[in-house]
Amino acid sequence: MTNTAAFGSFAFSTVPHVISDIGAVKNIGALVSQHFPGARRALIVTDSGFLKTGLVDLPIASLRTAGLAVSIFSEVVADPPEAVVLHAVAEARRHETDLVIGMGGGSSMDVAKLIAVLAGSEQELKTMYGIGNVKGNRLPLVQVPTTAGTGSEVTPISIVTTGATTKMGVVSPQLYADLAILDAELTVGLPPKVTAATGIDAMVHAIEAYTTKHKKNPLSDMLARQALLLLSGNIIGACEDGRNLAVRQAMLLGAMLAGQSFANAPCAAVHALAYPIGGIFHVPHGLSNSLVLPHVLRFNAPHAANLYAELAEIVAPGISGSAEARTQALIDRMDAIARLTGIETRLSEVGIAEADLDRLADDAMLQTRLLTNNPREVTRADAHAIYAAAL
Repeated sequence: MTNTAAFGSFAFSTVPHVISDIGAVKNIGALVSQHFPGARRALIVTDSGFLKTGLVDLPIASLRTAGLAVSIFSEVVADPPEAVVLHAVAEARRHETDLVIGMGGGSSMDVAKLIAVLAGSEQELKTMYGIGNVKGNRLPLVQVPTTAGTGSEVTPISIVTTGATTKMGVVSPQLYADLAILDAELTVGLPPKVTAATGIDAMVHAIEAYTTKHKKNPLSDMLARQALLLLSGNIIGACEDGRNLAVRQAMLLGAMLAGQSFANAPCAAVHALAYPIGGIFHVPHGLSNSLVLPHVLRFNAPHAANLYAELAEIVAPGISGSAEARTQALIDRMDAIARLTGIETRLSEVGIAEADLDRLADDAMLQTRLLTNNPREVTRADAHAIYAAAL
């Protein structure tokens, strides 16, 4: 009999309502009316690329049929800077928005979270950075992911670019949405390389949550394992045939489960080393993670091999041998996924040179919120060596 006390005490939070259903956004008006009967003026937060796909037209029609006035903010960009967030908040106030709908990748959903907490509040954005610094309430918030990657629809985290290259996080329970809707029909247009990079990002969430030094817990573990099973089993299929809705829905569900997992058992050095690659060189977040992943796994192996070995059995079924051998199988499988999907696998392929490694290492060491969770302590020299190995 397992002694539950061995797990220690833990807390677990997540979004209260999740709908996973192909075609669900066609009925978003009815869903919003059911969950937020008082809502009258919705703001859809997205980016210009997704707006151009026309996939936002049906949800807008559904909302209007349900009696809601709909405005659109489509100026979200990757790694959204503060100015975009503040402009979006001004738009929300101008439209007297009483419901915010994030529809897009992680950046759109992150901006939607901040609109929801800022539009009805006097608090300034700059006072929210860090953990637990959001005061007061927020507007009702619905999140609809259009990529199977960040899991932002179920996390209490929003990442903002605060300077030329630096990123800051707002982490607070008020950022959890009220409702997340997973609908694969919104993801069919994603190119294979974007599908691959975002899918690997989600797999990194599961791997890092499972091996985090702080707040690891049995619920996050269970979610991470299920996420990894869905993602590793479907990512190649999603890249080969992007119109396969069943595979796409499995990827969305896997990304969401990974999001629920790392929201409660936080990410670590892979993300800490990925952020400077995105911030300085504007490499997409998922690809940044993928580029450093195998090298961080190798670095962590002496401290995390037993846990990596457990995950290896999910992504490489039938694997056997020592914990070290199974850890190597996990690294090999993640490397193979990157290669099979055709995304870049070396920093040099995205324009990073040896002369840039000092700056990357300096920036990585600023990511203390993440580094503190890593199973092995990372020094600046370690960070530099990991980047050098990835070059």
